[in-house]
Formats: sequence, structure tokens, C-alpha cells
Amino acid sequence: MKLDVLKWGGALVLMLCLMGGSAWAAWEWQANAYGQQIAEQKAAHQTALTDVANANSVLILAEQNKRLALEQWLAASDQVHYRALTDAKTNQDRLRDRIATADLRLSVLLDTAATNGGDGMQASTVPGGVVHGTARAQLDRAHAQRIIGITGDGDQGLIALKACQAYAKEISRTK
Repeated sequence: MKLDVLKWGGALVLMLCLMGGSAWAAWEWQANAYGQQIAEQKAAHQTALTDVANANSVLILAEQNKRLALEQWLAASDQVHYRALTDAKTNQDRLRDRIATADLRLSVLLDTAATNGGDGMQASTVPGGVVHGTARAQLDRAHAQRIIGITGDGDQGLIALKACQAYAKEISRTK
């Protein structure tokens, strides 16, 4: 009987060892399988992050290129605007100088219909002149220079308006 108990006890110990070994093997296999799944998920996540970062870099580069192109256009537009303003101011100064030296005189058309009874015909030609047509009166130099100043300011305003419109059109086109 003692031998029977020993025989069954050894078999029981052997079964317990086999069960423990198979549990340990299952545990190791499962840990390895989960480790591989986690590693695959980490690799997929890292690939997704890299793809997002690359796409973001492409967008940033595209926006930087747009900004650089806009800055270059603005610089060129500013040069054109400055040149137009400088030319208008130079022309205005020349006109003012020519008026001051009596090289150029400004004149205005006169309403001859009101002075000649409404027929629109000039009564006679100016003595010493051969120009027929509408009657003209010359303006005083000071008044002429003021008129040139006003038209110069208007020219500068129109040039600035044209530059603003070009800027607005370019900005709306790039967006």
C-alpha cells in the first residue's frame, strides 16, 4: 500500500509539474504574441505619425512658397507704385516750373454763346492772331500753380488707389 501511495504520489507530482510547465509555456507564448501585436501597433502608429508630419511639412512649404511669392510681388508692386508716384511728381514739378517761368500758360474756355447773344459765333479774331475757334482766357500764374497742385494730388490719389486695388486683387487671388 505504501508503494501504491508512492506510485500515485509520484504520478501526481509529475502531473503537477507537467501542468505547471504547460501553463508557463502558454504564458510565455501569449506574452510573446501580445508583444508582437504591440510592436506592430507601435510601428503602424509611428508610420501614421510620420505620414502626418510629412504631409504637414508639404503644406508648410507650400504656404511658405506662397508667402515668398506674395512678398516678391508686393516688393515689385511697391517699386512700380513708387516709380509712378515719382514720375507724377516730376511731371507736376515740371508743369509748375514752366508756369512759373511763363513758358506755359493755362487757359480756360469761355462760354461765347452767353456773351454773343446765343449764336455761338465769335465776334472777331484776336488782333495779331490767326486762331479761329472758341475763345480762351489765360489764368493767373498763382491760380494755375494751385490747379496743378490739386491735379497732382489727384494723380497721386489715383496711383495709390490703383496700387491698393492691385494689392486686393492679388491677395484675393492667392487665397
